[in-house]
Amino acid sequence: VQVVESGGGLVQAGGSLRLSCDASGFTGDDYAVGWFRQAPGKEREGVSCVSVSDSSTYYSDSVKGRFTIWTDGHKNTVYLQMNRLKPEDTGNYSCAAEPGGGTWYALCLKLITAAYWGQGTQVTVSP
Repeated sequence: VQVVESGGGLVQAGGSLRLSCDASGFTGDDYAVGWFRQAPGKEREGVSCVSVSDSSTYYSDSVKGRFTIWTDGHKNTVYLQMNRLKPEDTGNYSCAAEPGGGTWYALCLKLITAAYWGQGTQVTVSP
């Protein structure tokens, strides 16, 4: 399994970015994908997670209503649309994938650690 992120960058507060996560190598759709971010000096936070098998989703309180996660029709790519970005959204965003579609909730709450991780992509939101 390989996990590859793309789409980070620099944006002004109030702007938008879309992140993509290509999780290839799974057989079928029984897995979950999550986006995590880590800012300097802070713990890694589960931002949003999705069950690829049934599209259940989780959003942290800090992004609820601003971020949207979804899978494409072929379910190989998971997108994170980030709107109304704030400076506090700045961080390194990593995508992670875990076998078992039912793991989406535990994954985001960090009750389990994902088996597969991408390299991460930097998101910087300027004031």
